[in-house]
Amino acid sequence: MAAHSASLDAFAQPGLDAATTRVHIRGLNHWFGEGEQRCHVLQGIDLDLRAREIVILSGPSGCGKTTLLTLMGALRAVQDGDVQVLGEQLRGASQVVLRRVRRRIGVIFQGHNLLRCLTAEQNVQMGADLNRQLPYRERRLRSHQLLREVGLADQLGKLPAALSGGQRQRVAIARALAAEPHLLLADEPTAALDSHTGREVVELLQRMVRDHGCSVLMVTHDPRILDVADRLLVMEDGRIRAMAAAA
Repeated sequence: MAAHSASLDAFAQPGLDAATTRVHIRGLNHWFGEGEQRCHVLQGIDLDLRAREIVILSGPSGCGKTTLLTLMGALRAVQDGDVQVLGEQLRGASQVVLRRVRRRIGVIFQGHNLLRCLTAEQNVQMGADLNRQLPYRERRLRSHQLLREVGLADQLGKLPAALSGGQRQRVAIARALAAEPHLLLADEPTAALDSHTGREVVELLQRMVRDHGCSVLMVTHDPRILDVADRLLVMEDGRIRAMAAAA
């Protein structure tokens, strides 16, 4: 408990509030490789993400977007810089702290990453099971509710192979939201979808993020969905080069 309280104290800076600032990054650098092959993939990144905010991060392939996403998601060790996510300092954090942060983050992968041997209901239940404060019956009811909200109330017992691409992505969204995350990270969620289905998915994501009160950072190359964002960030060569207000 003392460690958790100390991490929240890190937000006691002018203009910074743990209740409204979900991500606070300053001077983030990251490298891949060793020696002459060492590549500086993130260079001095500064970023804040506020509660109930949808931010889209775009830029060319290989510029560092997915690396930034995995660092924010506590899926990769922070090498250099100040990275505070949901009131926790990730640089040098213990495995206990990293696991605690991960339980409060929902992740939507480009390929949805559903378990093929589990039904839609069971895949979503895996997300709900991360919320250990809820008894089993309530977690199961929450899984059903989220699948209804994404329009799949009649698909509970189907395996991923029996679902369309759009339906699988809806299951992935429901799974990511099932643990009631404070932060949602989405990596190219529309990449494998046609224009109609992709638009449907991001509008659903926009509505559900706001209804459930979490924040979202979405990495995308898709120019058709930029208008769902509250802010647009552009990354190039490991730096956030430009910021633009969403239309």
